[in-house]
Amino acid sequence: MPKWWLTPVVGATGGWLASLVGWPLPWMVGSLLAVIAVRCIGNLPLAEVPGGRKCGQWIVGIGIGLHFTPAVIDQVLANSAIILVGAVATTLSSVIGISLMLRSGEDRATAFFASMPGGASEMVNLGQRNGAVLSRVAAGQSLRLLLVVLSVPALFQLFVGVPAVQHQAAQVDWGWLALLLVGGALLATLMQRFHQPNPWLIGPLLVSAAMSIGFDLQLGLPQGASQLGQWLIGSALGCHFDRAFFRRAPSFIARTLLATTLGMAFAAVAAELLGWLDGLDHRSLMLGMMPGGIAELSLTAEALQLSVPLVTALQVLRLLLVLFLAEPVFRRWQKQKTHA
Repeated sequence: MPKWWLTPVVGATGGWLASLVGWPLPWMVGSLLAVIAVRCIGNLPLAEVPGGRKCGQWIVGIGIGLHFTPAVIDQVLANSAIILVGAVATTLSSVIGISLMLRSGEDRATAFFASMPGGASEMVNLGQRNGAVLSRVAAGQSLRLLLVVLSVPALFQLFVGVPAVQHQAAQVDWGWLALLLVGGALLATLMQRFHQPNPWLIGPLLVSAAMSIGFDLQLGLPQGASQLGQWLIGSALGCHFDRAFFRRAPSFIARTLLATTLGMAFAAVAAELLGWLDGLDHRSLMLGMMPGGIAELSLTAEALQLSVPLVTALQVLRLLLVLFLAEPVFRRWQKQKTHA
């Protein structure tokens, strides 16, 4: 039998157990932890379900995009300057991780691309082009995502809390949803063909947001769809970790976790300052500035009824900054070293 057949069962069990104890994002965090536990403790070679993570991102991307409305996008555009400052500030926080790794003896390329706050697979590719140790770049990016998924939703639920009054469920229109799903899949396939970053999340998100804004849809996903997306993503993420991963270079793992924690603290302080200066909801601003993935942080915003568009805008803008500026900045840094 294929190695992946047991993965969704283990993930679903973990998600169900996490939902019973009231964990935030239970179907993502629970499935992630369950798969990691079985791979590390049970030493079973669970494998990622073929296309599972893409399918989860596809569903989540459509759901995130449906939060964009004309009124909300006007608010985001009105605060575009502060959003840009927030994205730049959190991108610059990668200096913390780079400094820690350089002091411990890592080469420049590995320290630089392992510390970038986003675009994990793209950073591995850029690291390969610039002579980094690929296993360490991949490990650094994976550990950062793991720490954020496990800690940020829990911390925000602890300090922000779940609102007492829940919003009414949005209307479900199967005709529009079918159109959005097909359009999102087509754009994702096109983006994947041209090697664009995170195509199965960003493609559906763009289609959904554009249609939601253009036609003022005011729609939502059917009940259980978000949990399905979380389960698929969490189960897939768990397959990146096993005993060998955690035994390999424990000092590197410790430094990565420390750098990520310091980066999160920096983002929290910067968000409080920017929120005070501009009057934006400091909780949404803080969540959007956290290092991590678009899907995970946008789902956290949705669960805590914070501004999903604001969080998503910050995350997307930071991703673009990292993707387009990381390699030119690194090469300029290398040239300065050569001339020195």
